[in-house]
Amino acid sequence: MYDLLLKNAWVVDPLNSVNGVADVAIQDSKIAKVQRDITEEAKEVIDFTGKTLQPGIIDSHVHLGEMWGSPFGPRMLAMNGVTTCLDMAGPLENILDNVPKYGVGINMAILQFASPPFTFKDANPSQQEMIDLIDKSLEEGALGVKLLGGHYPLEPEVSSLLIRTALERRAYVAWHAGTTKNGSNINGMIEAVKMADGYPMHLAHINAYCRGAIKDAMEETAIAIDLLKANPNIFCESYVSPKNGTRLTCDKDGKIQSKVTGNCLRAFGFTEDKDGVRAALLAGKAFVVYDAGGYSDLMTGEEALRRWEVADTNVGGSFNINPPLPRIALAQAKRDDGSFVVDAISTDGGCIPRNVILSQGLSLVKLDILSLSEFAQKTSLNPARMLRLANKGHLSVGADADITVYDYATQMPVASFIEGRKVLFNGELVSKGATVICTEHGKDAIEKRGMKAIVVDPGKQIERITAL
Repeated sequence: MYDLLLKNAWVVDPLNSVNGVADVAIQDSKIAKVQRDITEEAKEVIDFTGKTLQPGIIDSHVHLGEMWGSPFGPRMLAMNGVTTCLDMAGPLENILDNVPKYGVGINMAILQFASPPFTFKDANPSQQEMIDLIDKSLEEGALGVKLLGGHYPLEPEVSSLLIRTALERRAYVAWHAGTTKNGSNINGMIEAVKMADGYPMHLAHINAYCRGAIKDAMEETAIAIDLLKANPNIFCESYVSPKNGTRLTCDKDGKIQSKVTGNCLRAFGFTEDKDGVRAALLAGKAFVVYDAGGYSDLMTGEEALRRWEVADTNVGGSFNINPPLPRIALAQAKRDDGSFVVDAISTDGGCIPRNVILSQGLSLVKLDILSLSEFAQKTSLNPARMLRLANKGHLSVGADADITVYDYATQMPVASFIEGRKVLFNGELVSKGATVICTEHGKDAIEKRGMKAIVVDPGKQIERITAL
């Protein structure tokens, strides 16, 4: 007798060439069988007639740390059908401390930010400071580190050294392109790829470098695609929301701390200081992230300005800065071997309210930009491989029973399961806690916190697979 039997959904599993109505049987937290009309008995049977079922959605770029908006990131992801996520900034301790109160059962990997003025005192840390940060982060449960170059940049040579140092210690390393020399734009991306020097690296949100800051946005997109084709060591994602995520914090002199925020203010014709933020909020161009009662939302106008001032400018923010055509082109571009140029669809969401893999990402399928199988590949199989999660991203017999079910017509989630356990069901979150994806160095620390650890080796090489 199976533990759980999911019947009559349209099942999409690119790795196993499944794309049609089928049943999925689950036993002992694993996939036991996928076929049409499973007749064996199960302890629980759920009929998903008319719904679409795919391997659990993996968002490969989110933010769970309160400094980016709120502690509600896990809840906001799970309510949108996500079963696994990669947090791309931390703070590590803040996220882990919040699990007992705010955890909803999803899997999370966390990259500790390696950026001044937070984890480095300035833009030119020594290699020993890098080693100290990396080792401490891994031991406390991080999967690796992320350079927040677009927001809080390091010197170019320091950035390059940090990447090599992290990889030598078998840490996962990601980079929001940007240094003290080049910003979060196409020039910053070119610089970052060059500095990776053939080493494997996760380059964050490719769409962020194709906003028309240096050249025409579509010209920048073509440059980005050609660059990624020529450098297969770079793994990456892009998102489909027009909104970005940043911080609206100003320093004691009234200047914007985040370079990304400065770029956005400049793009909309505002000054890069307190006066500029104030004007942008009143003009409806800048948005404040606020606690809307158990989830984050965005606000602009006079009330947003009041909240920003009460918080002494120290709040998360957002701008509608991403043009549509680059987002589409990056989602569908392929290499000569048939694999995707941009490996995954992400959101850069979490506690930033733009968790739109289903609500906007499925529009790419309806517009014939991606097939449904390709959508599942970019939202589950490929990001699972990026995270070295061999047992996730597919519905092979023996794989983890991580599943997302959604209504294709409305582009809304219906249910989610992690290792066969209900997470989202009947519009409610019914699970607690978290499973943390970490290296062998962090396993003990995570288990001491009472959480399950999934141990992976970021130093393991991965190969791309063609679009399925």
